[in-house]
Amino acid sequence: MRYISLLLLFTAISFSGFSQTSDAILGQWVNSSGEAHIDIFKKGDRFFGKIVWLKEPKDDKGNPKLDIKNPADNLKARPVLGLEMLKDFVYDKGKWVDGTIYDPKVGKNYSCNMSLKSNGDLNVRGYIGFSLIGRTDVWKRFK
Repeated sequence: MRYISLLLLFTAISFSGFSQTSDAILGQWVNSSGEAHIDIFKKGDRFFGKIVWLKEPKDDKGNPKLDIKNPADNLKARPVLGLEMLKDFVYDKGKWVDGTIYDPKVGKNYSCNMSLKSNGDLNVRGYIGFSLIGRTDVWKRFK
């Protein structure tokens, strides 16, 4: 009986720990090229991310970079700095899934999943259709 009680106690502690790990991706991240910092934040139970720093925030004319590659004409004039590029991720079994990532360099949205590596880096996998066909970018936490 004592063994079962201890097992139930450890199981309960383990499950309570999982709920805290869903927020482990919150904060600022640097993409693999070092060109941008992305702030990941939470709205309700979903996770989002916006560009909060750019290595080169201005274009050749000295104006703020705009989302000129966007296929929607009404969005081409929005600044890249402050752009919400990660949308609608939900936490499920140690991963952030069912979200989308927008790439302002090409003006396209991709399905996306994210997961933390054991060293604390963030795997960001964008894909079309199946996650097998896609690209993974490794982001590091901004310190």
